[in-house]
Amino acid sequence: MTEQPTDQNKLIQQPRLLLVDDEPGLRTAVQQYLQDEGFDVTTAVDGEEGWQKAQQILPDLVISDVMMPRCDGYQLLDQLRKDERLGGTPVIFLTAKGMTVDRTQGYLAGVDDYISKPFDPDELIARVRNVVRRQERLLTEAARFANADVGQMARQITEIRSMLSQNEASKARETALPNFTPREASVLQLVAEGLMNKEIARKLETSIRNVEKYVSRLFIKTGTSSRTELVRYALENHLVT
Repeated sequence: MTEQPTDQNKLIQQPRLLLVDDEPGLRTAVQQYLQDEGFDVTTAVDGEEGWQKAQQILPDLVISDVMMPRCDGYQLLDQLRKDERLGGTPVIFLTAKGMTVDRTQGYLAGVDDYISKPFDPDELIARVRNVVRRQERLLTEAARFANADVGQMARQITEIRSMLSQNEASKARETALPNFTPREASVLQLVAEGLMNKEIARKLETSIRNVEKYVSRLFIKTGTSSRTELVRYALENHLVT
């Protein structure tokens, strides 16, 4: 009798990786090595194709060469960081450049890790797993707050609104407020209304995972660590209605 896959097994998904490199031999070798380690790997021949495929598969991690025709690694990274759905996607650069100034340029551009060619395959796997685990910790922390009691959250929001209404004369913070993307602003508004991630995902017609990413980015941008703190921050600074 053939054992049928359980629902739990169906939910287990290997991280989706997007590998972007214009060297066919290296691209094939790295793809095979990553797949042997259990990763789901999609490849692209340059940054332009990488950008197209990133929008299609919404990868958990992008591994990209720097020097490529049509669209190089920095241009691809810039496109990813500006996109609402992909802005928080971790990126590892593979490059033949090993100078400190080149590494600094990569980190300043927003890359998460940087590996110089030639590299040890085991080191690549270790770095990939490290970046993936770090991203999963952020998403898990965001998801933890999604399990909060909705009624309790609603009461807390009501209390915050009441407190602020009694202190309208207080001065607004003098520090510069963060810039939110339109989607981040939408998520912030819905969080302030007391909706949990599942409800927000339904309203915005996106996945719960994407909502978790947005909430995590809101925590980082506002310097808060809980939904209650986030709502308080938003109300105090008149970022939501």
